[in-house]
Amino acid sequence: LRPTTRSSSWRESSLASHLIKFSRMSQPAKPACPNFSSGPCAKRPGFSPAEAYKDAPFGRSHRAPVGMAKIRESMALTKEILKIPKDYLVAMVPASDTGAVEMMMWQLLGPRGVTVCHWESFGSGWMTDAEKQLKLPKLRSLKGEYGQLPDLGSIDWNDDVVFTYNGTTSGVRVPNTNWIPDNRAGLTICDATSAAFAMDIDWSKIDVLTYSWQKCLGGEGAHGMLVISPRTVERLESFKSNRPMPKIFRLTKNGKLDKSIFNGSVINTPSMTCFEDYLDALKWAKGVGGLDGLIKRSMRNLEVIQKFCASHPWMSFLAKDPATISNTSVCLTISDLDKGQVKTLIALLERNKVAYDIGAYRDAPAGLRIW
Repeated sequence: LRPTTRSSSWRESSLASHLIKFSRMSQPAKPACPNFSSGPCAKRPGFSPAEAYKDAPFGRSHRAPVGMAKIRESMALTKEILKIPKDYLVAMVPASDTGAVEMMMWQLLGPRGVTVCHWESFGSGWMTDAEKQLKLPKLRSLKGEYGQLPDLGSIDWNDDVVFTYNGTTSGVRVPNTNWIPDNRAGLTICDATSAAFAMDIDWSKIDVLTYSWQKCLGGEGAHGMLVISPRTVERLESFKSNRPMPKIFRLTKNGKLDKSIFNGSVINTPSMTCFEDYLDALKWAKGVGGLDGLIKRSMRNLEVIQKFCASHPWMSFLAKDPATISNTSVCLTISDLDKGQVKTLIALLERNKVAYDIGAYRDAPAGLRIW
């Protein structure tokens, strides 16, 4: 109600009539699960700790046969569900998706020029790493503003290219990877933490892919996942960086890939409870149709939001191009509310147990973010 040319008494009368009308309406049901966080995300439907962790090897070493078996099973299920090629390698690494991305940047980047494609906060963080920490001599920043992709057609594919598949804080994804040539000279390093298990990835276009358990599968934090191609293994074994390499970054031993890391051994001690949680999520994912089933579920949920936005013009997607709208970290703007009012709305939703953690990322334009 925003009348500006009539009297205040009219406004009060109009508001009163609306309140009477609303009071006669049945209140809409609250969400069964009000958790909308973009990480750690909501657990799978029907999750029960007692059931999920009943076989967890509490108090056992990750090096014991039972621990190694759990790790190997989770890696095998990961490859199966994500349809990862047989000659690609999968491992769990420390420090969530951030650790996985940075360990590969530190070990791989240097022999070629580097292009960092970024259009939101986390991608810009990789650019900061490349520029201020690694101090790469031949570095190009390919930046898109919030809500937009940069010109991906302008990339020099003699460079190594770092990019996010889906911008977690902007809700803008690459619609596909057709812009990556098969005959590229450089490597592609893809942060897919908000894409893995919800988007169809063409592995022929990917040399390094990273993600964390806490996003699409609703797993626990602190553990990262790494998928590497044969081309990446070749670079790891041929490029000798002179920069300091912390132990938690090292994937080679005596100049060769440490294959044990990709066969159940881990760089440092993991949480076996978190592994059990990941296994529970993987088994559920397989049971609902694997990757295809997960994508369909995600797209059905996106369609609900699309229909709402279509019938409520005051709410719209932050993504400008419909082809780039994320089906995971859905970012929305509210046209007639300023930043302070959006903050008040978010607090109201939380106070009434309608939605928790639904606000946009702190660096993003004010609005809502629905996972």
